Amino acid sequence: MNASMLSYIIFSCLLLSVQAQNCSFREIIRYTKLLLEESSVSCPCRETAVSSCSCLPIAEPGHELACFVEGTEHMLKNNMSSNTITARLNLTFQTQLGRKLCESLARGDQCQYKTKGNVKEFLNKILRTYQAISKPRA
Repeated sequence: MNASMLSYIIFSCLLLSVQAQNCSFREIIRYTKLLLEESSVSCPCRETAVSSCSCLPIAEPGHELACFVEGTEHMLKNNMSSNTITARLNLTFQTQLGRKLCESLARGDQCQYKTKGNVKEFLNKILRTYQAISKPRA
């Protein structure tokens, strides 16, 4: 391995660690797990039915942050979970989106999705997304 290859590898690792820090993945994973533990809403999402189950966007790749902002705003407006934790998540997502942090999650400012899910499905999407960011890359 030559010196230029080694410096490229070190620079790439540094860049990935900075991006992971800006993504606040540890904080988001912790808050999301807390919301999942307290959430008893696991009923199916029915957009036409009037029920306690809300339908939240399950984001397309690259549009996660915009959908996470939209979904957590909906949760806050409808008192669907701990407002303090949901508000923190919402603010974190808004900051990441506005400052273009976690670039892989924010290709656009609009939430794009093909499906919607209930609160548990939405929170699990957040959890899976940030757990993937937190995994060390080989």
